[in-house]
Amino acid sequence: MAIPIAILDCDLLLHGRGHKTLDRFDIETVPDEFLLTTFGFPREFIYYLVELLKDGLLRRTQRSRAISPDVQILAALGFYTSGSFQSKMGDAIGVSQASMSRCVSNVTKALIEKAPEFIGFNRDEATKQQTKEEFYRVAGIPNVIGVVDCAHIAIKAPNAEDSSYVNKKGFHSINCQLVCDARGLLLSVETHWPGSLTDRAVFNQSSVCKLFEEQVTHEGWLLGDNRYPLRKWLMTPVPNPETPAGYRYNLAHMTTHEIVDRTFRALQTRFRCLDGAKGYLQYSPEKCSHIIQACCVLHNVSLQSGLDAWTFERTEATDQSEESNDPTEKVGLEALRVRQELIQNHFS
Repeated sequence: MAIPIAILDCDLLLHGRGHKTLDRFDIETVPDEFLLTTFGFPREFIYYLVELLKDGLLRRTQRSRAISPDVQILAALGFYTSGSFQSKMGDAIGVSQASMSRCVSNVTKALIEKAPEFIGFNRDEATKQQTKEEFYRVAGIPNVIGVVDCAHIAIKAPNAEDSSYVNKKGFHSINCQLVCDARGLLLSVETHWPGSLTDRAVFNQSSVCKLFEEQVTHEGWLLGDNRYPLRKWLMTPVPNPETPAGYRYNLAHMTTHEIVDRTFRALQTRFRCLDGAKGYLQYSPEKCSHIIQACCVLHNVSLQSGLDAWTFERTEATDQSEESNDPTEKVGLEALRVRQELIQNHFS
């Protein structure tokens, strides 16, 4: 159906400068299917986002004839879910490509401001217990509170001299570390690490590592793959298991840890701007980091609003570091004891 649009410069010429927002696009006039296919989310969720972000967006647009919050959000959703500032997207909502870019910047900042409300380990006891039970039902590992992994998001080269963002596969990237629960809800998001850093290096410098290292007692375990160091609070697979119990534990670990990989795939499929197959993010590393974080906030907001985390999951593997155990790294005896006790009590 035809979508009514207004052209920014003409509107200024015709109406002069005032202090109200421009309504280029009336969300009420378009069908649900158009919203879902063009902007990636259903109508009620878009309404919820407008209410959630409108105050922050109005603060950022205290200029004459500002673009309304709902149009800004639609512009940003269109970019996040398509990875493009194509003119047809701007035409659909009546804004120029330059205005699209400003809208994405504004909405990205507004979402990042909301990150502490939607991403974190601060959860009530009932929710923590529910998370452990959900993880246990996956493959029988008790007391799991999260699964951790890294994946690479392709970005443009910052400059010819800077090789810190070149990963082992030879392309420029940000190495993103995520921790999620059994439903794919993100508990920690770190999106600023250069692609040249290994997963282990990212983890050792991460806020998650610092958080758990500083805890005197631990309420449960994280699960990390063989690129991660074994800790009392971070269970990794047994290298070269020699017992049936060790094999069963490794299988259960792999099955449970797959949840974080599925979450990465779901993120990159729903938010095509993060999908390297569609091209890399064309911004500075800092702005790319912010866009990734904003998409992670949107992921959690949508999940907490009742949308399915796996609806858009793709099947291809994510871009991950090609690394293995560090044979020179010392493993603490207490961490080994904790893992062995876990294996004996639940997989023997």
